[in-house]
Amino acid sequence: MIEESNTTACATQNEEGSGENGGFEGIVKSGSAYAGNEEESFYCLTIIGQIEGHYVLDNTQKATKYDHLIPLLVALEENDKIDGVLIILNTMGGDVEAGLALAELIASMQKPTVTLVLGGGHSIGVPLAVAGRVSFIVPSATMTIHPVRTTGLVLGVPQAFDYLQRMQDRIIHFITEHSRVDEGYLRTTMTRTDQMANDIGAVINGQEAVACGLIDHVGGLADALGCLRKMTKESKKSKEKGRECTCSEKENVIQ
Repeated sequence: MIEESNTTACATQNEEGSGENGGFEGIVKSGSAYAGNEEESFYCLTIIGQIEGHYVLDNTQKATKYDHLIPLLVALEENDKIDGVLIILNTMGGDVEAGLALAELIASMQKPTVTLVLGGGHSIGVPLAVAGRVSFIVPSATMTIHPVRTTGLVLGVPQAFDYLQRMQDRIIHFITEHSRVDEGYLRTTMTRTDQMANDIGAVINGQEAVACGLIDHVGGLADALGCLRKMTKESKKSKEKGRECTCSEKENVIQ
């Protein structure tokens, strides 16, 4: 739950998070934590409860505010002290455009990113789950796949339904671009009527999510951190090679 915007959270927790009280206060304030050792430093970002969009939810609901996460993700991308980002999801979904905006931002980051689904990654949480470079899901977690729906007044005109269809296509395109799931399977799963009594779609568990190609691996925290650590080392090696090439080019110019 993100309770206040903190674009300098990564720097603050890097300096204060090593202490017992400092680390706990950082978690309470931002719902996230800095974790580092002598070799690398990671930032753990949580997307919990309902994703709050353009309308403020009441105080009885756990919510992740997308307008707070956007500047935080930008700060993480630009912070040289952070080697990688672990994104942990346990979300029921929420605002479609807000969730898709966060997913696009995570997918466009150059820093190593790994997503881990715990509990559930439902509805618009599905694009968020596949937005990282590598995705994990624990065996007991579930993911609800269903069509886009809206609340409130809906005009009974073709344009309104066409808008919903185009929004659905945007989500499907993002999911298929960032995972191995087949588009036909995804569309069929969204329109199933044999699983949920009062809804359309399907609920799949961790093993099924990996089998259909939606998620990369079944695994927990150790697996996700191990993958992030490996990606971080490879990223550092690439940067070092880039620096060596740059130095060689400069030497050639001087000669």
